[in-house]
Amino acid sequence: MTAGTAGAANTQRIREFKMPDVGEGLTEAEILKWYVQPGDTVTDGQVVCEVETAKAAVELPIPYDGVVHAVNFDEGTTVDVGTVIISVDTDPGAGPVADQPGAAASTATAEEDEEPQGRQAVLVGYGAAPSSTKRRARKPQPAVPAQTEPVSVGLQAELNGRSAPAPVATPVAVPAPPVVPAASAPVAERPLAKPPVRKLAKDLGIDLATVAPTGPGGVITRDDVYAAAAPTAAAPAVVPAAPEVGVPAAAPVVAFDAARERRVPVKGVRKATAQAMVASAFSAPHVTEFITVDVTRTMKLVQDLKQDPDMAGLRVNPLLLVAKAFLVAIKRHPEVNASWDEANQEIVYKDYINLGIAAATPRGLIVPNIKDAGVKTLPQLATELGELVATAREGKTSPAAMSGGTVTITNVGVFGVDTGTPILNPGESAILAVGAIKLQPWVHKGEVKPRQVTTLALSFDHRLIDGELGSKLLADIAAILERPKRLITWG
Repeated sequence: MTAGTAGAANTQRIREFKMPDVGEGLTEAEILKWYVQPGDTVTDGQVVCEVETAKAAVELPIPYDGVVHAVNFDEGTTVDVGTVIISVDTDPGAGPVADQPGAAASTATAEEDEEPQGRQAVLVGYGAAPSSTKRRARKPQPAVPAQTEPVSVGLQAELNGRSAPAPVATPVAVPAPPVVPAASAPVAERPLAKPPVRKLAKDLGIDLATVAPTGPGGVITRDDVYAAAAPTAAAPAVVPAAPEVGVPAAAPVVAFDAARERRVPVKGVRKATAQAMVASAFSAPHVTEFITVDVTRTMKLVQDLKQDPDMAGLRVNPLLLVAKAFLVAIKRHPEVNASWDEANQEIVYKDYINLGIAAATPRGLIVPNIKDAGVKTLPQLATELGELVATAREGKTSPAAMSGGTVTITNVGVFGVDTGTPILNPGESAILAVGAIKLQPWVHKGEVKPRQVTTLALSFDHRLIDGELGSKLLADIAAILERPKRLITWG
């Protein structure tokens, strides 16, 4: 077998699996765990590793049969989409790959020659789309004439054991710069940034030409855009006044012992959450309103539903009825269910409600949502709510489950907190915080009695919801929880 024939055979044998785009536009993922090692046998569809994107943890199946040839990255490594993470020998019976001439040279081009157009079918509904464009070449800089002769002479003298002669200045003719008219301005080079970063900058109203790049090769990253979007906290310089006579100088700030501090890299879900909250807080004008309500009747209904045969096996809790009350109130005020389209300067009103539930997980805060929650019955809502929370705690929430939300509920009461001022989930119009439900003295039917009381807080985007509409929405939620029979009369 000739070298060319052997190289072609190895090209067919070694199949490379690239990091897919598992999060609809995400550019990187962290490898959490490998389930296989070099030498292990794998089959088409077998899960070989678990990765974490900025949205969720996802298991990746291998699309080949064979034996693992190489694992290219260790656990904990963040890898760009489209990078080869594992290779498989699809014909292990043909002998060691190293014995075949030309293997190393041809393996890298195997996938490039055979890669189909469009998305590569590595996951259902996902795949890294090959780019049809190439990064443009850098603008060439004017060449500076090199003083080669004095350098070469000096170097030869050093090699011969003599001291190098003093360099002789050689005049170099430098052309005079062209005269530029005062009215003209230099044309700025287009900033380097990936398409998702360009879209992010457009959504946040950031001019990429004003962003300082920190990525390799002068590429603008997501962090650079978020940093440009955040308001600068730099205060004007203040010249310190001269200390008065007899007044002791202020003591210097004492730094803490670094040995008793620890630093944890911010990445994955927690990093994405932080970036999203910053973008939301400084792009959507927040308004938060509060109301304290007697929910004694709602708590009694919760106990009754737990004994109802139609709700047998379902998780029934106050959050279920709060969610139902929120949905009914939105139906009474459908203008609340909207989003702001910055690019087109339009308000998008939605005829569906995807209800998000904020869930604390070991990887950070995530907000999966129940699709079309507004049309679901109470048992259906209870079923999906239970599945959503269980999946989130296991860290198995899919990216699709966290996209497309319209409004959100965050239950801070489970931590014993009375209420808070929640920040909107990006792209949504409102978020309802539910505080702890406690026995408190309350005026009921003209008498002070112990009643179950809670405080609700509603934050909303003031571009979409004015004060009157937001107040009506919150008042209706409270009215339903105070008299839950309104779930029937208003629903």
